[in-house]
Amino acid sequence: MAQADGPQPSNRQADTVRTSQGDLRILPIYHGSVMLEFGGRIIHIDPWSRGDYTGLPQADLIVITHLHADHMDRPMIDKLKKPSTVMVAPAAVADMLNCCPVEAIGNGETRTVMGIGFEGVPMYNLVEGWGPGMPFHHKGIGSGYVLGFGDTRLYISGDTECVPEMKALKNITIAMIGMNPPKTMSTLQAAACVKAFGPKIVYPIHYRGQKPEDFAKALAGTGIEVRVRKLEGES
Repeated sequence: MAQADGPQPSNRQADTVRTSQGDLRILPIYHGSVMLEFGGRIIHIDPWSRGDYTGLPQADLIVITHLHADHMDRPMIDKLKKPSTVMVAPAAVADMLNCCPVEAIGNGETRTVMGIGFEGVPMYNLVEGWGPGMPFHHKGIGSGYVLGFGDTRLYISGDTECVPEMKALKNITIAMIGMNPPKTMSTLQAAACVKAFGPKIVYPIHYRGQKPEDFAKALAGTGIEVRVRKLEGES
């Protein structure tokens, strides 16, 4: 499998979660960027060139949640893609890409790609925005996703406030939640939202300027395991 030149940085912390179909490896990289490895396939989510991808493999599957440059970074996509790479993205992103096959999966839509189940989950702002009637993220443009790995369901939020569709999620094993106001939630808002749908494990991501330890403290005693991972440049 192709890799970038050089050794893998030693400060990366990857986790392995057992699923009914084998191990799922989870590596938060930077900001909202995450790499997953499952069934011999590499999945890069919202890869951004500000992150350190030294030594990491190219993608079999790339998932993009929305159009903002810290989530849809075309130069980084070009570095990670192979001739066989497939992308999953909402239609607004798919319409702008001309690099590889794209599976356009929007809010409320479901599909299986490379043996992995995908469910589109709305991501948008309820209150915060550029001005009246101008939210930072409009409903229906971007999409969070629930990925199915056998009996394990992993939710990646994208940039969103605590919307009803997130609170209504069911049977989530792992959640990766952005907290970077005003465009997303604060640590305490994120904790309240996570309590509503009760994943077994949650990772704070996209937490620049926030203290993820406050998020963990707010979830103490709930039975939800909080995994705070160092994301270079986020604190």
